[in-house]
Amino acid sequence: MMLSPDQAEADLSWTQSDPETVLNGMKSAGCASDEPTDGEAKTKCLAQPLSREEKRRRRRATAKYRSAHATRERIRVEAFNVAFAELRKLLPTLPPDKKLSKIEILRLAICYISYLNHVLDV
Repeated sequence: MMLSPDQAEADLSWTQSDPETVLNGMKSAGCASDEPTDGEAKTKCLAQPLSREEKRRRRRATAKYRSAHATRERIRVEAFNVAFAELRKLLPTLPPDKKLSKIEILRLAICYISYLNHVLDV
């Protein structure tokens, strides 16, 4: 959001950096007060609708979600590495058990495919 030259920053609610001003705004909305609140007042404050982004952020913050995501990522990386190992087995190198990086495997595969195409053309 861009500010026009005639628009003051103080007009924007998200720029309020004074904690008292923010707290007063929350009190007027019924979300905070100085005296202890019962469960009913807390649910009133929490019952405000959340944006799609906020829901996504909260869901991703749970330990269960992070654990599931880590598991999926581990499986993905393992499948990726297996695919490179399969490709590596098909490429001729000297010595045959030479350790190659992923980029070296890809470059060697490109060269080998070009060589095979040349052999077929001749």
